[in-house]
Amino acid sequence: MSGILGIYHLDGCPVEEKYLQQMVDILAHRGPDGADIWVDGGVGLGHRMLWTTPESLIEKLPGTNQTGDLIITADARIDNREELLEKLYNLYFPEYSVDKITDSQIILAAYEQWGEHCPEYLLGDFAFAIWDKRQQILFCARDHFGVKPFYYHHQPGKSFVFASEIKALFCLPYVPRRLDEVRLGDYLSFMMEDKIITSYTNILRLPPAHSMVISSQGIQSWCYWILDIQKEIKLKSDEEYADEFCKIFTESVRCRLRSAFPVASHLSGGLDSSSVTCMARHLLSSDSQKLHSISLVFDEVTECDERDYIHKVLEQGGITPHFLHGDRFGPLSDIDKIWKHEDEALLGPSHFYPWRLNRKAQEIGARVCLDGFDGDSTVSHGVYRLRELAVQEKWETFAQEVVAVSPELRSSPRTLALGYASCYLVQLVKQFRWIRFFKAINQLHKYLGFSRKYLVHNYFFWELIPQQIWQWWFTRGKPQNSLKSLIKSSFAKEIHLQKRINNLGINKPMMTDREYQWRSMTTGLRVYSLEQSDRYAAAFSLESRHPFMDKRLIEFCLALPAEQKLYQGWTRMVMRRAMTKILPEAIQWRVGKANAQGNFRHGLLKIDRHILEDIIINQLKIIQPYVNVDMLKENFSCLTSESKEQDINIITIWQVIILAAWLHREKKCHQ
Repeated sequence: MSGILGIYHLDGCPVEEKYLQQMVDILAHRGPDGADIWVDGGVGLGHRMLWTTPESLIEKLPGTNQTGDLIITADARIDNREELLEKLYNLYFPEYSVDKITDSQIILAAYEQWGEHCPEYLLGDFAFAIWDKRQQILFCARDHFGVKPFYYHHQPGKSFVFASEIKALFCLPYVPRRLDEVRLGDYLSFMMEDKIITSYTNILRLPPAHSMVISSQGIQSWCYWILDIQKEIKLKSDEEYADEFCKIFTESVRCRLRSAFPVASHLSGGLDSSSVTCMARHLLSSDSQKLHSISLVFDEVTECDERDYIHKVLEQGGITPHFLHGDRFGPLSDIDKIWKHEDEALLGPSHFYPWRLNRKAQEIGARVCLDGFDGDSTVSHGVYRLRELAVQEKWETFAQEVVAVSPELRSSPRTLALGYASCYLVQLVKQFRWIRFFKAINQLHKYLGFSRKYLVHNYFFWELIPQQIWQWWFTRGKPQNSLKSLIKSSFAKEIHLQKRINNLGINKPMMTDREYQWRSMTTGLRVYSLEQSDRYAAAFSLESRHPFMDKRLIEFCLALPAEQKLYQGWTRMVMRRAMTKILPEAIQWRVGKANAQGNFRHGLLKIDRHILEDIIINQLKIIQPYVNVDMLKENFSCLTSESKEQDINIITIWQVIILAAWLHREKKCHQ
């Protein structure tokens, strides 16, 4: 974790150092171990240093190559150092000791060797910019999944500025601070697929797996890597799949343990965080190092408490545990402090947990925090294998898997079967494939006991009726609690919201588990969440490291056959097999996990009730152009009433409330 920034005056005007210094100062939290700037005429680079890896202790950034014609600023951890040094050492580091070569020097050497193709050779988390004096270009790149942030503002023919956080860009008087209402519409519809725009007009992000060249002629940007959905791995046995997963996962965790300071791990007791923590403990034990774990426990909202599973991990030894009481603070408890670091509205209801976990990590002296971020998507629960089986018309296996997996998914076999077979039934009707349609109905009747009459009525008859009519029929008289119903229709039309949703393709049906997994791993929502995670760590001068965001692991898991993910009712089967002798059996074979919504509700409506009501009373005016405020207030009143009959979605209300709070804060900053 570091902070990077830069200014490139395309018209040749000299860069004023005072602006670089202001940008460096506003990012002080990202790097308490040093700051520096470099200026040469119309180009200036800056850096905030946070020491994490052993090599970073001697790193000097912005830095240059040996000939002084390449200058780099980087926020990077390169994981394939050994592989790269085998190719680059004799050419660029013949007089260096390997442990004295920094990651930024390796990036510079890679650029000298492979030019603009260099990101294709890098593994790890990185965002960097290189000023190439010879070509008079600025070359920038961001890692494969967007773990490291990169924001920029471009005025054609005049200037290009970039930084690790948006707030640094606003230090420059010519960078406008105007809200992008299209992004607000995306946010309100929970459709964050656009990986380029931000909440501000003309403040953009370099997408994951992209490089960019900036010159006086303009900007060229391209994608240097795409996650291959076509690749499939075929091994001889379940054991071989598990062994290969274990090998890659071990390396993923090992790379992220490279630290000159204590390492902490967020341990929830679930399969992902426990796998990361147990593997890290196993790897560190050979070096006689102890891992710190930080866990949330719940004394009042006991349905969220995972203490029994957490203690199963701790009983293995080699871990120094730390605990926080997750039901003693709420999602708004730290909001004023969060707004000092958060540049965009918060997404999702669980943001307040990592904030407190990271604060604790800082208190115990850690510089690196491991977590199980989005292991669900990387390994995949495999439940879309059910749809795959339906499309393949393997109805007996479909029925067996539906019945077996339903307890873990907390759903009835009937509901699951309809959920994953319906898309195929609809497709058969639309394609007039009547024989296959009625054969499928007979098979669902045979193996799961469905009424043939019911299936014909719902998937044959209703498909012949216009969509608008049956939507009206099923929603008549029911409260409209979705975000879509809260968004003002005039605002949605103004920004062409429905067209954006259609164009970005999030409603397209998926027929295979691999299609579903690929989409979940390439969604813009994941990038937005990673950027938020970065800021929550940076606020406490930490680096978040996510073993499940490893390129090698993601490519391997996506290429697995579906039965390695869902098998005889066990989800994420390849990972469960691979973690034998690493995970406690109680966690390796646990089904489901605690639902945190109860504590979110407790924190919002009890602990933070006064903050919530203040927003409702004093801050909703600012979202009136976008949201039906009266409907929101009515829903909030129902939510806080004693009536049990109201079906109000608390997450829907939260989404609008937190946007109002952020816009209110943004208005104060702009004044």
